[in-house]
Amino acid sequence: MKKKSKLGFIIGIISFVAAASAALTAFFIVREKKKKDDEELMNYLDCSIE
Repeated sequence: MKKKSKLGFIIGIISFVAAASAALTAFFIVREKKKKDDEELMNYLDCSIE
């Protein structure tokens, strides 16, 4: 019984690490995309004013 409990705990830890890394990756990708879109918008607005 203890071996199954230990195996479940290890699988839980691995699952948690995988979920956390996926969430962080998604966060950084979205942040970079927003930053790029803001830069393009500012460039467009600067060019349209001139």
